[in-house]
Amino acid sequence: MRRFLPIAVVCLVAASSAKADTIVLKNGRRISASNISEDSEHVSYETPAGRMSLPKSIVARIEHDDFSYSSAASASSQPPISAPQVVPVRGYEDVARLAVHDDSIDFGYLAQLETEARSRGSLAIAKVTAAHYAAAQFLMGKGDIDAAIDQYRQALIFAPDHVALLLNLSVLYLNRSEYTAALDPLEHARAVEGDSGGNAANIAKLMGWAYYGSNKMDRAIEEWKRAENLRPDPEVERALAKAERDKSEEESYREGETAHFSVKYYGGAAPDLARGILRALEEDFRDLESQLDYTPSEQISVILYTQQAFADITRAPGWVGALNDGRLRIPVQGLNSVTPELARVLKHELTHSFITQKSRGHAPTWLQEGLAQWMEGRRSSSAAGALVAAASQGTAPPLSALEGSWMGLSSNAAGFAYAWSLAVVEAMIQAGGVGDLSRLLDRVGTSASTEAAVRESLHCDYSDLEQQAVTYLKREYLQ
Repeated sequence: MRRFLPIAVVCLVAASSAKADTIVLKNGRRISASNISEDSEHVSYETPAGRMSLPKSIVARIEHDDFSYSSAASASSQPPISAPQVVPVRGYEDVARLAVHDDSIDFGYLAQLETEARSRGSLAIAKVTAAHYAAAQFLMGKGDIDAAIDQYRQALIFAPDHVALLLNLSVLYLNRSEYTAALDPLEHARAVEGDSGGNAANIAKLMGWAYYGSNKMDRAIEEWKRAENLRPDPEVERALAKAERDKSEEESYREGETAHFSVKYYGGAAPDLARGILRALEEDFRDLESQLDYTPSEQISVILYTQQAFADITRAPGWVGALNDGRLRIPVQGLNSVTPELARVLKHELTHSFITQKSRGHAPTWLQEGLAQWMEGRRSSSAAGALVAAASQGTAPPLSALEGSWMGLSSNAAGFAYAWSLAVVEAMIQAGGVGDLSRLLDRVGTSASTEAAVRESLHCDYSDLEQQAVTYLKREYLQ
């Protein structure tokens, strides 16, 4: 089995450094350079006139050929949430076995229980509720979240005040980034439970995520403080600290809004820039809506930062120059209009929002980043030779190693991961069009794993995609 060898990747990137890298300054200026190095205070580089250096404080980022990209879709966009266990009725195991058997749901048995529940009182209601819960758990295991939601709703018809079921339903909505929908069962649960019941802390924690996702920072902070007072929780503590950093930074920000976006921007930014960004995002929204056959259900939040504020708030690695963690976080210091580079960043980050919602938060990082780069116009021409060489030497990372967060990668390793992901997605689109990617995203949202979704929608596996990428790169760029 091939393994991701960071040292080999670093050497490969260094070997290709004959192409000039680019130093991007905070004022928007770009410097083409080679042999770039950094220390705590300076960025140094080679030019025809000799070796030069710049104060690190004026450098926004460094772009290493096509191996590096300045954006990241953060795995932290998915909240660390879980549903409380439903307390089963006596004989639940028997009910569950009759409701789900032979790898399918017995809808005839469910219908029988529903009929009994309408006329036979509390025990019959408990049994039908348990049966629908068992069916929902089965469907979740199959990755069919839509059908699982339907089963929870059916259960709640017979037991509308069942708090654990309400919280389970809200968790499914939160994991699909459907924050407004999540609030309905949560508010009902609070009305039933009150402020001191056994699930009061769970309700406050989940409501915090729903409000945070809806860009209602004050309400999110209020709920997470309530949750902490009821029951200390490290996840809530981290979420609260992050929300308070956001609120503190954004208190002096100006605001704007369109049908699909809300934007906040620091006071020193030009209002024309914010309006231009909203116009560009609306155009990108229509294009992505058409290409991916999907319309996000929630308004998308955009935050425009100074460079320092971006670093302070996101705590992202130095190679990250923009971030989508459920909100589009973009540093724009020194810009007065939407430059071509900023336009590419906007399209890239918005693509992440579409992918996350369309795949219900299940898209792996390689698919997120590969498709986002392709949508913003990047192609694999300058990276093709190095990528093919890495694949032939067995040092290209397998897609299975690129499913999780890349935030811990070095800039060189991250740059290679971006380039390889783009090549795989580019080859997929060349073979089957964007429609293949759209169908894959739908399938990713309901399958047990990404590779299972690939098999089901494209009738191949990861190794086939990797070989397809190599063949494509050779034919398209190296002949």
